[in-house]
Amino acid sequence: MNMEQTGSFMPGVAKSGAPGNDDGNYIAVLGGIETCGWYVDAPYPALLEAASGTRCLNLAKPHAGPDAFLGDEAVLAACQNARLTVIAVSGAHVVQNRFYAMHSRRNDRIVRQTDFLRAVYPEVDFSRHHFVRHMLGELYDRSPARFALIRDELQRNWIQRMNLLCARTGGEVVLVWVGDRSPDDPAETVEDGDPPLVTRAMLRALRGRIRATVEVLDISGSEAEALEGKIYGEGQEHAALRVPGPRAHRELGDRLAAAVKPILAELAPSVSRPVARRA
Repeated sequence: MNMEQTGSFMPGVAKSGAPGNDDGNYIAVLGGIETCGWYVDAPYPALLEAASGTRCLNLAKPHAGPDAFLGDEAVLAACQNARLTVIAVSGAHVVQNRFYAMHSRRNDRIVRQTDFLRAVYPEVDFSRHHFVRHMLGELYDRSPARFALIRDELQRNWIQRMNLLCARTGGEVVLVWVGDRSPDDPAETVEDGDPPLVTRAMLRALRGRIRATVEVLDISGSEAEALEGKIYGEGQEHAALRVPGPRAHRELGDRLAAAVKPILAELAPSVSRPVARRA
C-alpha cells in the first residue's frame, strides 16, 4: 500500500503517514474519490478529525471498490489497529464478477472482458471499452433484460465483498453514503446515480459490527452550483462535476463526528493485533 497518495493538481488528496506510535488511537477511513477529497480544500476525513479530536488515517484509493482494500494487507492491518473504521459505500459496478476483470487498484478500469460476457452480448465490440461505467451504460441501452443478468450478479457480489471487508477490519464500522441519489432511489443502471447499483435492501443485508450509517446527498441544480467552491485546473471541470463539493464534505464531517463520538467514548484505544487471514 502506498500510504502517501499523490497526483497532479488534486487538492485535498490525503497525505497520510503510517500509524506510527499512535497505539491504535485513530480512525481508519476507507473510500474512493469521494474520500480522497479531490477538488476540495478539506475532505471529510480531515473535518472529522478536527471535529472529533481523534486522528483520522485516510486510506482512500481513487475509484476503489471493496476488493482493492481486501487485497491490501497493510490497509487491513491499519484498520484492525484502529479504534474504528469508516467505510464509504462504493458502487456495485466495481466488484469482482464473471463478466469483466478490473485493474487491481483502479477498479474503474477494465483489464479484460470474459468469454461469458461476450456470449451474453455477442454483437458488442468490446475493444472500445476500457472503463467499467461507460461499458455498463452501453450494455444497458442495448438490452435492459440482458443487463439484468450482470446487475444481479454485481449486487450479490457487492453484499458478499462488503460483508467480508467489514469483517476483516476487525472492529467497529461506520458506513458513509455520499452521492447524488438516495439508497431508496432506483438503481437499475449506472446512469441512475452514485453510488451505482446499490440499494437500501443491499445496505440492510450487511452484517458485522456496523454501528451507524451516515447518509449525505450531494445534489446540485446546475453545473455552476456543482462546481461552487471546488478547486480545479484547466480541462478538469468534467471530472470535478462528478465528486462531492465542500458543502457535502462539511456535512459529512459534522454528521460523522456526531455518530462516532459516542462510539469512541465506549472504546478504549486499540492495541496492535495481526490481520485476520482468509479462510
